[in-house]
Amino acid sequence: MRRMPLLAVTGMVAVGLTLSACGSDSMSPTTPGESSPAGTSAAGGGADPALAARVPDEIKSAGKIVIGTDPTYAPNEMLDTDGKTVIGFDVDIFDAVAAKLGLETEWQPAGFDSIILGVTGGKYDIGVSSFTINDERKQQVNMVSYYSAGTQWITAKGNPKGVDIDDACGKNIGVQKGTVQLDDLTARSKACTDAGKPAINMVVQEGQDQVTADVVSGKADAMLADSPVGLYAIQQTNGQLEALGDIYDSAPYGYVLPKDQTEFAELIVDALEAAKADGSYDAALKKYSVEAGAIDDFAVNP
Repeated sequence: MRRMPLLAVTGMVAVGLTLSACGSDSMSPTTPGESSPAGTSAAGGGADPALAARVPDEIKSAGKIVIGTDPTYAPNEMLDTDGKTVIGFDVDIFDAVAAKLGLETEWQPAGFDSIILGVTGGKYDIGVSSFTINDERKQQVNMVSYYSAGTQWITAKGNPKGVDIDDACGKNIGVQKGTVQLDDLTARSKACTDAGKPAINMVVQEGQDQVTADVVSGKADAMLADSPVGLYAIQQTNGQLEALGDIYDSAPYGYVLPKDQTEFAELIVDALEAAKADGSYDAALKKYSVEAGAIDDFAVNP
């Protein structure tokens, strides 16, 4: 994985990174600590009684699913212009899933690299934050696939620093903490030093919004992020950024659930299939123009 709310960026970036086109008008937006209503979805699908009957007792009695998310990764999950409401295609998809289960959703913003620990420690029922499914994460938690994304490099328009993806040695490259892109960049830097070249200067930030701002301001020569995030950044910066090279290493995103919650994970798969069938899954992706990553083979720990 992974992650842009575009509230903490510089003034130059903020103008280009507005969210006016992304306000949620087909689903009730959710403020941290508040809940979106049960029984609603992006395409109007309601609760499925058979699925709702399988919800774990503890969650059923609460009537809601508590979700850990890092809302700095537009258009996947981000803060709306009010600075507190979490929106994005990840939000719309999972709200549709929860609606199938007859549950409300409570979105709780968190640092990306703290979410898995929050799930395993019981702070959150689930983590929804563009987590790339990989073997390391599957050892810690159950993961339910729901979307596919790859890595995309982004640079300032015209690539003024002459960044070469295959030879970025000595360049200042932005990346978000705790992501698979950081692992990618670390390996590339090691290849540089092994070849006797300068290491890549990794400009690591806590949020993707900061990473994107670094490229626009020139602090970083380029960045790498998940493909929908990188391409969305290009759209929202009014021509200040452009894609560098092709998307690579495509892999599924996964919802994060406790390791002992396999039956609940399987229920989430069934709810995703129901959301796909009634159109709410595809509607969420279409609203944010990210249909290219749609899947229909939802699974636990693929």
